[in-house]
Amino acid sequence: MSSPTRQGDGATDQLQLVTFSIGEEEFGVEILKVQEIVRSMEMTRVPSAPEFVEGVVNLRGRVIPIIDMRKRFGLERKEHDNRTRIIVIDMNGVVTGFVVDSVSEVLRLPRNTIEPPPPVVAGIESDYVSGVGKLEDRLLILLDMDSLLSSREQRLLGQSV
Repeated sequence: MSSPTRQGDGATDQLQLVTFSIGEEEFGVEILKVQEIVRSMEMTRVPSAPEFVEGVVNLRGRVIPIIDMRKRFGLERKEHDNRTRIIVIDMNGVVTGFVVDSVSEVLRLPRNTIEPPPPVVAGIESDYVSGVGKLEDRLLILLDMDSLLSSREQRLLGQSV
């Protein structure tokens, strides 16, 4: 039986997450998925791109698609400000940027505080919610970034760049 306080095994008992906000909600993704976090930058629109694609950017010589997480989650569009960030993630082999309202922190969450998503969010449209983390005074929605887009949307994304 493993104990969360035992030395050496602690890393397997915790999940290290990058946390960020979209609207009033707080989300987390595994830090190992995140390549970098950058400030919002000028984007080039791509004709005929899926509606959730805000455009593409040149990030150190690589052209990457940028997804507006507000659009993806059906929220009202918000102008970018000095807190807006782009989280760069390798999503099933496609390096993609995700626009979020702000990045909060990197934190460690004990695995025993993570619960499966409640049935109300466990529908077909939210396959990308992998769990809900319980912190002292708040809940953190954990996202599976590889499942954020359907395979059809991922194909469209690959074609738009």
